[in-house]
Amino acid sequence: MNAEFLNETTGNNSRTKMKENKKRKVFETIIERLFFTCACVAILSVAIITLFIFIKGGPAIFKIGLVDFLFGQEWMPEADIYGIFPMIIASIYATFGAIIVGVPIGILTAVFLAEIAPDWLTKLIRPAVELLAGIPSVVYGFFGLVVIVPIIDEIWGGGGNSLLAAIMILSIMILPTIVNISETSIRAVPKEYKEGSLALGASHIQTIFKVIIPAAKSGILAAVVLGIGRAIGETMAVILVAGNTPLIPNSLLDRVRPMTANIALEMGYAFGLHQEALFATGVILFIFIMILNIFLNVVTHKAGE
Repeated sequence: MNAEFLNETTGNNSRTKMKENKKRKVFETIIERLFFTCACVAILSVAIITLFIFIKGGPAIFKIGLVDFLFGQEWMPEADIYGIFPMIIASIYATFGAIIVGVPIGILTAVFLAEIAPDWLTKLIRPAVELLAGIPSVVYGFFGLVVIVPIIDEIWGGGGNSLLAAIMILSIMILPTIVNISETSIRAVPKEYKEGSLALGASHIQTIFKVIIPAAKSGILAAVVLGIGRAIGETMAVILVAGNTPLIPNSLLDRVRPMTANIALEMGYAFGLHQEALFATGVILFIFIMILNIFLNVVTHKAGE
Protein backbone atom coordinates (compact mmCIF):
# COMPACT_ATOMS: atom_id res chain seq x y z
CA MET A 1 0.00 0.00 0.00
CA ASN A 2 2.78 2.41 0.92
CA ALA A 3 4.59 1.72 -2.36
CA GLU A 4 1.38 2.25 -4.36
CA PHE A 5 0.69 5.47 -2.43
CA LEU A 6 4.22 6.72 -3.08
CA ASN A 7 3.99 5.86 -6.76
CA GLU A 8 0.64 7.62 -7.05
CA THR A 9 1.97 10.68 -5.22
CA THR A 10 5.07 10.76 -7.39
CA GLY A 11 2.92 10.46 -10.51
CA ASN A 12 0.66 13.29 -9.38
CA ASN A 13 3.68 15.49 -8.65
CA SER A 14 5.14 14.70 -12.07
CA ARG A 15 1.86 15.54 -13.81
CA THR A 16 1.59 18.78 -11.81
CA LYS A 17 5.13 19.75 -12.77
CA MET A 18 4.44 18.95 -16.41
CA LYS A 19 1.33 21.15 -16.36
CA GLU A 20 3.30 23.96 -14.73
CA ASN A 21 6.07 23.60 -17.31
CA LYS A 22 3.53 23.71 -20.14
CA LYS A 23 1.90 26.83 -18.69
CA ARG A 24 5.32 28.43 -18.28
CA LYS A 25 6.27 27.62 -21.87
CA VAL A 26 2.96 29.01 -23.16
CA PHE A 27 3.44 32.17 -21.09
CA GLU A 28 7.03 32.60 -22.30
CA THR A 29 5.94 32.05 -25.90
CA ILE A 30 3.25 34.71 -25.56
CA ILE A 31 5.70 37.17 -24.02
CA GLU A 32 8.31 36.49 -26.71
CA ARG A 33 5.75 37.06 -29.46
CA LEU A 34 4.60 40.24 -27.73
CA PHE A 35 8.17 41.53 -27.65
CA PHE A 36 8.64 40.54 -31.29
CA THR A 37 5.43 42.35 -32.25
CA CYS A 38 6.55 45.51 -30.45
CA ALA A 39 9.90 45.37 -32.25
CA CYS A 40 8.14 44.92 -35.60
CA VAL A 41 5.85 47.87 -34.86
CA ALA A 42 8.86 50.07 -34.08
CA ILE A 43 10.68 49.03 -37.25
CA LEU A 44 7.52 49.36 -39.34
CA SER A 45 6.88 52.85 -37.96
CA VAL A 46 10.36 54.00 -38.94
CA ALA A 47 10.01 52.41 -42.37
CA ILE A 48 6.61 54.04 -43.00
CA ILE A 49 7.81 57.49 -41.91
CA THR A 50 10.95 57.17 -44.04
CA LEU A 51 8.99 56.02 -47.06
CA PHE A 52 6.43 58.81 -46.64
CA ILE A 53 9.12 61.51 -46.40
CA PHE A 54 10.98 60.25 -49.45
CA ILE A 55 7.79 59.87 -51.51
CA LYS A 56 6.65 63.39 -50.65
CA GLY A 57 10.04 65.09 -50.87
CA GLY A 58 11.93 63.12 -53.50
CA PRO A 59 10.14 64.50 -56.59
CA ALA A 60 10.83 68.10 -55.54
CA ILE A 61 14.57 67.47 -55.47
CA PHE A 62 14.47 66.29 -59.08
CA LYS A 63 12.18 69.15 -60.15
CA ILE A 64 14.36 71.82 -58.58
CA GLY A 65 17.66 70.04 -59.24
CA LEU A 66 19.83 68.45 -56.60
CA VAL A 67 22.67 70.96 -56.97
CA ASP A 68 20.35 73.99 -57.02
CA PHE A 69 18.41 72.66 -54.05
CA LEU A 70 21.42 71.81 -51.88
CA PHE A 71 23.70 74.71 -52.81
CA GLY A 72 21.23 77.41 -53.77
CA GLN A 73 21.52 80.41 -51.47
CA GLU A 74 18.07 81.89 -51.95
CA TRP A 75 14.76 80.66 -50.56
CA MET A 76 11.96 82.52 -52.34
CA PRO A 77 8.81 80.37 -52.61
CA GLU A 78 6.87 83.16 -54.37
CA ALA A 79 9.40 82.94 -57.25
CA ASP A 80 9.76 79.13 -57.10
CA ILE A 81 13.37 79.49 -55.95
CA TYR A 82 14.30 76.89 -53.34
CA GLY A 83 17.87 76.78 -52.11
CA ILE A 84 18.47 75.36 -48.64
CA PHE A 85 22.21 75.93 -48.34
CA PRO A 86 21.77 78.75 -45.77
CA MET A 87 19.54 76.45 -43.68
CA ILE A 88 22.06 73.61 -43.87
CA ILE A 89 24.87 75.91 -42.74
CA ALA A 90 22.70 77.29 -39.93
CA SER A 91 21.89 73.78 -38.68
CA ILE A 92 25.55 72.76 -38.75
CA TYR A 93 26.75 75.92 -37.01
CA ALA A 94 24.07 75.75 -34.31
CA THR A 95 24.71 72.07 -33.61
CA PHE A 96 28.49 72.46 -33.64
CA GLY A 97 28.29 75.44 -31.32
CA ALA A 98 26.00 73.57 -28.93
CA ILE A 99 28.47 70.67 -28.86
CA ILE A 100 31.43 72.96 -28.11
CA VAL A 101 29.59 74.64 -25.23
CA GLY A 102 27.34 71.87 -23.91
CA VAL A 103 29.48 68.73 -24.10
CA PRO A 104 32.35 69.88 -21.82
CA ILE A 105 29.88 71.29 -19.28
CA GLY A 106 27.81 68.09 -19.36
CA ILE A 107 30.77 65.72 -19.01
CA LEU A 108 32.37 67.74 -16.19
CA THR A 109 29.02 67.89 -14.40
CA ALA A 110 28.71 64.12 -14.71
CA VAL A 111 32.23 63.67 -13.32
CA PHE A 112 31.40 65.97 -10.42
CA LEU A 113 28.22 64.06 -9.58
CA ALA A 114 29.80 60.62 -9.90
CA GLU A 115 33.20 61.18 -8.32
CA ILE A 116 33.50 64.42 -6.38
CA ALA A 117 30.21 65.72 -5.01
CA PRO A 118 29.09 64.56 -1.55
CA ASP A 119 25.88 62.56 -1.39
CA TRP A 120 23.75 65.43 -0.08
CA LEU A 121 24.83 67.68 -2.95
CA THR A 122 24.34 64.94 -5.52
CA LYS A 123 20.78 64.47 -4.27
CA LEU A 124 20.16 68.15 -4.94
CA ILE A 125 21.85 68.49 -8.33
CA ARG A 126 20.68 65.26 -9.99
CA PRO A 127 16.92 66.01 -9.67
CA ALA A 128 17.58 69.49 -11.03
CA VAL A 129 19.35 68.03 -14.07
CA GLU A 130 16.57 65.49 -14.57
CA LEU A 131 14.03 68.29 -14.34
CA LEU A 132 15.73 69.99 -17.28
CA ALA A 133 14.92 66.94 -19.40
CA GLY A 134 11.22 67.28 -18.65
CA ILE A 135 10.87 70.96 -19.55
CA PRO A 136 9.00 71.42 -22.88
CA SER A 137 10.92 72.88 -25.80
CA VAL A 138 8.62 75.88 -26.03
CA VAL A 139 9.48 76.81 -22.43
CA TYR A 140 13.18 76.75 -23.30
CA GLY A 141 12.43 78.93 -26.29
CA PHE A 142 10.39 81.35 -24.19
CA PHE A 143 13.22 81.53 -21.63
CA GLY A 144 15.69 82.25 -24.42
CA LEU A 145 13.41 84.91 -25.90
CA VAL A 146 12.83 86.67 -22.58
CA VAL A 147 16.27 86.27 -20.96
CA ILE A 148 19.04 85.31 -23.41
CA VAL A 149 17.97 87.42 -26.39
CA PRO A 150 17.73 90.71 -24.39
CA ILE A 151 21.14 90.06 -22.79
CA ILE A 152 22.76 89.54 -26.20
CA ASP A 153 21.03 92.65 -27.54
CA GLU A 154 22.20 94.73 -24.57
CA ILE A 155 25.81 93.60 -24.86
CA TRP A 156 26.34 93.36 -28.62
CA GLY A 157 23.22 94.89 -30.16
CA GLY A 158 21.50 93.66 -33.29
CA GLY A 159 18.23 92.72 -31.63
CA GLY A 160 19.53 89.60 -29.86
CA ASN A 161 17.83 87.01 -32.09
CA SER A 162 20.85 85.29 -33.53
CA LEU A 163 22.94 82.20 -34.06
CA LEU A 164 24.54 82.83 -30.67
CA ALA A 165 21.15 82.73 -28.95
CA ALA A 166 20.33 79.44 -30.70
CA ILE A 167 23.67 77.95 -29.63
CA MET A 168 23.15 78.98 -26.01
CA ILE A 169 19.64 77.59 -25.75
CA LEU A 170 20.61 74.33 -27.48
CA SER A 171 23.59 73.96 -25.16
CA ILE A 172 21.24 74.06 -22.20
CA MET A 173 18.80 71.63 -23.81
CA ILE A 174 21.38 68.90 -24.46
CA LEU A 175 22.78 69.00 -20.93
CA PRO A 176 20.35 66.51 -19.31
CA THR A 177 21.05 63.83 -21.91
CA ILE A 178 24.81 64.20 -21.70
CA VAL A 179 24.93 64.47 -17.90
CA ASN A 180 22.65 61.50 -17.14
CA ILE A 181 24.20 59.04 -19.59
CA SER A 182 27.78 60.11 -18.87
CA GLU A 183 27.24 59.82 -15.12
CA THR A 184 25.81 56.32 -15.53
CA SER A 185 28.80 55.33 -17.68
CA ILE A 186 31.29 56.73 -15.17
CA ARG A 187 29.62 54.93 -12.26
CA ALA A 188 29.71 51.69 -14.28
CA VAL A 189 33.53 51.72 -14.40
CA PRO A 190 34.80 48.92 -12.10
CA LYS A 191 36.05 50.17 -8.75
CA GLU A 192 39.21 48.12 -9.22
CA TYR A 193 40.35 50.59 -11.91
CA LYS A 194 40.12 53.50 -9.50
CA GLU A 195 41.64 51.60 -6.59
CA GLY A 196 44.52 50.37 -8.72
CA SER A 197 45.29 53.88 -9.96
CA LEU A 198 45.21 55.33 -6.46
CA ALA A 199 47.37 52.49 -5.17
CA LEU A 200 50.01 53.35 -7.78
CA GLY A 201 50.22 56.88 -6.41
CA ALA A 202 47.96 58.81 -8.80
CA SER A 203 45.86 61.61 -7.35
CA HIS A 204 42.08 61.56 -7.47
CA ILE A 205 41.94 64.08 -10.34
CA GLN A 206 44.61 62.19 -12.29
CA THR A 207 42.63 58.99 -11.79
CA ILE A 208 39.46 60.65 -13.08
CA PHE A 209 40.98 62.03 -16.28
CA LYS A 210 43.49 59.28 -17.07
CA VAL A 211 41.63 56.15 -15.94
CA ILE A 212 37.90 56.61 -15.29
CA ILE A 213 36.95 58.84 -18.23
CA PRO A 214 38.91 56.76 -20.80
CA ALA A 215 37.28 53.61 -19.40
CA ALA A 216 33.83 55.21 -19.75
CA LYS A 217 34.44 56.83 -23.15
CA SER A 218 32.06 54.50 -25.00
CA GLY A 219 29.10 55.58 -22.88
CA ILE A 220 30.20 59.22 -22.95
CA LEU A 221 30.36 59.17 -26.75
CA ALA A 222 26.88 57.63 -26.83
CA ALA A 223 25.69 60.55 -24.70
CA VAL A 224 27.28 62.98 -27.15
CA VAL A 225 25.55 61.24 -30.07
CA LEU A 226 22.16 61.58 -28.41
CA GLY A 227 22.92 65.20 -27.54
CA ILE A 228 23.78 65.97 -31.15
CA GLY A 229 20.52 64.36 -32.27
CA ARG A 230 18.60 66.51 -29.79
CA ALA A 231 20.37 69.68 -30.94
CA ILE A 232 20.02 69.18 -34.69
CA GLY A 233 16.38 68.10 -34.46
CA GLU A 234 15.18 70.88 -32.14
CA THR A 235 12.56 73.17 -33.65
CA MET A 236 10.37 75.26 -31.36
CA ALA A 237 13.05 76.73 -29.12
CA VAL A 238 15.20 77.61 -32.14
CA ILE A 239 12.30 79.31 -33.91
CA LEU A 240 11.82 81.66 -30.95
CA VAL A 241 15.45 82.78 -30.63
CA ALA A 242 17.24 82.35 -33.98
CA GLY A 243 15.65 85.18 -35.95
CA ASN A 244 14.48 82.94 -38.83
CA THR A 245 16.28 84.69 -41.68
CA PRO A 246 17.31 82.30 -44.49
CA LEU A 247 20.78 83.77 -45.02
CA ILE A 248 24.27 82.35 -44.51
CA PRO A 249 25.54 83.72 -41.18
CA ASN A 250 28.81 85.63 -41.20
CA SER A 251 28.99 86.01 -37.43
CA LEU A 252 27.45 84.65 -34.25
CA LEU A 253 25.16 87.69 -34.09
CA ASP A 254 23.52 87.09 -37.47
CA ARG A 255 19.97 85.81 -37.68
CA VAL A 256 19.65 82.25 -38.98
CA ARG A 257 17.03 79.71 -39.96
CA PRO A 258 17.93 76.03 -39.43
CA MET A 259 16.24 73.35 -41.53
CA THR A 260 13.81 72.27 -38.81
CA ALA A 261 12.67 75.86 -38.28
CA ASN A 262 12.20 76.32 -42.02
CA ILE A 263 9.87 73.32 -42.20
CA ALA A 264 7.86 74.30 -39.12
CA LEU A 265 7.44 77.95 -40.14
CA GLU A 266 6.13 77.39 -43.67
CA MET A 267 4.45 73.99 -43.72
CA GLY A 268 1.14 75.39 -42.42
CA TYR A 269 0.44 77.46 -45.54
CA ALA A 270 2.62 75.79 -48.19
CA PHE A 271 1.17 73.95 -51.19
CA GLY A 272 2.33 72.55 -54.50
CA LEU A 273 6.06 72.69 -55.17
CA HIS A 274 6.58 74.80 -52.06
CA GLN A 275 5.19 72.03 -49.86
CA GLU A 276 7.19 69.41 -51.71
CA ALA A 277 10.35 71.49 -51.21
CA LEU A 278 9.71 71.52 -47.46
CA PHE A 279 9.35 67.73 -47.49
CA ALA A 280 12.57 67.61 -49.51
CA THR A 281 14.22 69.64 -46.76
CA GLY A 282 13.05 66.93 -44.39
CA VAL A 283 14.66 64.33 -46.66
CA ILE A 284 18.00 66.13 -46.52
CA LEU A 285 17.72 66.53 -42.76
CA PHE A 286 16.87 62.84 -42.40
CA ILE A 287 19.85 61.77 -44.55
CA PHE A 288 22.13 64.17 -42.69
CA ILE A 289 21.11 62.79 -39.29
CA MET A 290 21.42 59.19 -40.49
CA ILE A 291 24.95 59.76 -41.82
CA LEU A 292 25.93 61.53 -38.61
CA ASN A 293 24.51 58.75 -36.43
CA ILE A 294 26.19 56.01 -38.45
CA PHE A 295 29.54 57.80 -38.26
CA LEU A 296 29.28 58.47 -34.54
CA ASN A 297 28.05 54.93 -33.83
CA VAL A 298 31.10 53.55 -35.62
CA VAL A 299 33.32 55.82 -33.53
CA THR A 300 31.47 54.76 -30.36
CA HIS A 301 31.83 51.07 -31.25
CA LYS A 302 35.56 51.45 -31.83
CA ALA A 303 35.88 53.32 -28.55
CA GLY A 304 34.07 50.49 -26.79
CA GLU A 305 36.56 47.98 -28.14
